[in-house]
Amino acid sequence: MKKEQNKSKLFSIKNLFFDFVKLTAAPGLLWFRPKKLYENEAAKKKIRGPAILIANHVGVADPMYLMMLIWYRRHRFICKSELMSTKTGKFWLTLFRCIPIDKDNMSFSTMRSITDVLKGGALVSMFPEGQVHTKSDTPASFKSGMILMSVQSGAPIIPIYVKPREHFYERVVAVIGEPFSVKETYGERPKFSQISEAAELLHQKEIKLMELLNTPKGDK
Repeated sequence: MKKEQNKSKLFSIKNLFFDFVKLTAAPGLLWFRPKKLYENEAAKKKIRGPAILIANHVGVADPMYLMMLIWYRRHRFICKSELMSTKTGKFWLTLFRCIPIDKDNMSFSTMRSITDVLKGGALVSMFPEGQVHTKSDTPASFKSGMILMSVQSGAPIIPIYVKPREHFYERVVAVIGEPFSVKETYGERPKFSQISEAAELLHQKEIKLMELLNTPKGDK
């Protein structure tokens, strides 16, 4: 019975649409020629099972870059609820299985739905800066919602830093970090101060990935 349910999920209409778009967008891989660097050996392992993917946010094309970098998984992107305020936005974002949230006042039901998605084995991708950040190359501070999602679902958090592109013809280059487990670091019920600490730890990790990318090879 469980196998039949999983098979049904695998071949759902929404999954087929997502896969179709990925196939038709394959030429983009040749154009952007995504290049992946890794923080260490642990970061090189393929992402299996539930996970929260976080990245810096410098433009509207960022979700596309993440899908190119982690091409072998279906992504469930978290987006701002106002992006679904129009019929067109709601139609396309729903079709791509995005999860809308109110970034200023996340409800318990929204957190519960994201947790359920993660417990089902999905890869949830998000931009914890909360908005597009182009004023500086350095990522802005991270929101702590991802920490609560990780605690409640047990899913590890995987940081990625994508180098901002200055020209349309540049290839996509990114550094993938080692998975971070909130539960293994802080236990089953981290304190409020530890939740904030974990968010800042991942923010510093993102900066470290940025520095790894920008450090000349001879200085590494």
